[in-house]
Amino acid sequence: MTMPQIAAFAIIIGMMALFIYGRLRYDVVAMVALAASVAAGTVAPENAFSGFSDDIVIIVASALVVSAAVSRSELIEMALRWLVRKLSRFQIQLVVLIGSVTVLSALIKNIGALAMMMPAALKMAKKSGNSPSLYLMPMAFGSLLGGLITLVGTSPNIIVSQLREQMTGTPFRMFDYAPVGLGLSLVGLIFLVFASRFLLPSDRRATASLGEAVNISDYNTEARVDAASALCGKTIGEFLSLADGEVTVTGVIRDKKRRAVTLSDSKIETGDILQLRGQPDSLERAVTKAGFVLARQDEPARGDAPAGKIGVIEAVMKVDSALIGQTVKRVHLFDEHGVNLIAISRSGQRMTARLSETVLAPGDVMLLQGPLESLGERMQALGLLPLAEREMRLGSVRRDILPVLILAVAMGATAFGLVPVAIAFFGAALAMILTGAISPEAAYQAIEWPLLVMLGALIPVSEAMQTTGSTELIGDMLSSMATGLPAWGAVGLIMMVAMAVTPFLNNAATVLVMAPIAAIFAERLGHAPDAYLMAVAVGAGCDFLTPIGHQCNTLVLGPGGYRFSDYARLGAPLSLLVVAVGVPLILLTWPV
Repeated sequence: MTMPQIAAFAIIIGMMALFIYGRLRYDVVAMVALAASVAAGTVAPENAFSGFSDDIVIIVASALVVSAAVSRSELIEMALRWLVRKLSRFQIQLVVLIGSVTVLSALIKNIGALAMMMPAALKMAKKSGNSPSLYLMPMAFGSLLGGLITLVGTSPNIIVSQLREQMTGTPFRMFDYAPVGLGLSLVGLIFLVFASRFLLPSDRRATASLGEAVNISDYNTEARVDAASALCGKTIGEFLSLADGEVTVTGVIRDKKRRAVTLSDSKIETGDILQLRGQPDSLERAVTKAGFVLARQDEPARGDAPAGKIGVIEAVMKVDSALIGQTVKRVHLFDEHGVNLIAISRSGQRMTARLSETVLAPGDVMLLQGPLESLGERMQALGLLPLAEREMRLGSVRRDILPVLILAVAMGATAFGLVPVAIAFFGAALAMILTGAISPEAAYQAIEWPLLVMLGALIPVSEAMQTTGSTELIGDMLSSMATGLPAWGAVGLIMMVAMAVTPFLNNAATVLVMAPIAAIFAERLGHAPDAYLMAVAVGAGCDFLTPIGHQCNTLVLGPGGYRFSDYARLGAPLSLLVVAVGVPLILLTWPV
């Protein structure tokens, strides 16, 4: 073994140790590995930053923007909310939830798909009297399986495709992953539906959130009825039906006088201001669907602030706040401080006073709107404790299908080889911004910059493994281990190694390290590399053993009330099932 090979191995082993240690973020670990590679001479200084110009970085960033824009469309959420009301049997609920998140994960980023579906799952759990733990982990695992179906479903697929192009001159195309991904998703769905009841705890409660700790209940807000609203001349009952019974009308303000709502057949007139009560998400949906205008208390013009820089934050009033005993109108909340009161919650009370005339009290929880860059400072000046920034788009949720169409065009152009995938998704991301499907600010927020930094830093480190001959050394070692093994055994070996490394190395880093090794391994065995590269993609994309190996697993940890060991209980048999089913599917689709 040469000195450059020893250095390359030492850097990879050190990088894995830092990933396992967990005190440094993964992008920082990647930068440390890159710096060490330059210092050791395995990466030339002039090539140190070549990874940031690689197509992989552009594709991943563009796919994240497109995914965020599609997830903002309300079309998917509308369909899911309809299903939530119709389903009552546990198995059917699981089929719909896991199936939906699996399909969505093939089109948009899997953690985004999971986040969209979690509210529906929690609502089903509450409605059925079941623990959320029976729903959330199966959905997280389903989202990982769904990411295997298309090129843009998960980052490992994109990386494997680009590495295949470097090795063979032809990348994997958009739906080349589908035969294997669809088969694994279907088998995984069946397993998760029937095994969850037996392998997951059914008595867990979710970890209390900060909002629950301060006893946030329904918010009270106001909405104005304009002539353009579809509900002009309709009844209160029709509005309540449109809101799925999730919102209460506590009063109607007409001609500056408040009228109590006594009958659901009371007519809604243009110019009415409805006093509404409900959960923030329910209020958002009701106001948007009815075509009402949120009656912000000071009716400010947004001035020069772009829409993407205006945000909504949830805050609780501290006991020493200067707002205590004041009203919004009296303190000129917008004129003096540049923020609007959108809604207020007071220990679940039904509030009848106008929001602008409500006397504020300690412990009030408010939704406040203002410029994102200065909202935190203004909260501090007002004596408010920010709880969380809400992704609320009251009155502005997109219903159109344009983002979905843009995504379909990009996927079609890539699938038929009309343009390279980097161009297709860069163009799609640009189209999303130009059409207003997502603001430039939101687009930048959607990009996972640490992931891009990690990719850019690790690409030269991965190439150093190849230029020093380290990948050939490992490939030779694996091929000697696989002597006498049939093709399915060799492919299964690569998949299991990738699956075992991923929880400790990060799935994208696993592919950058393992894919060149798999190609050399295939070459030593005299096989075509496609099946082995696909095995790496599947293994890196299927991390079912820990809550820390993938963001989707981490996302459900608290809401599901899970412990670390719960993941392996369901994930270990699922991992074995993926290997048992995935290897034959790969060999049928990509003969060696």
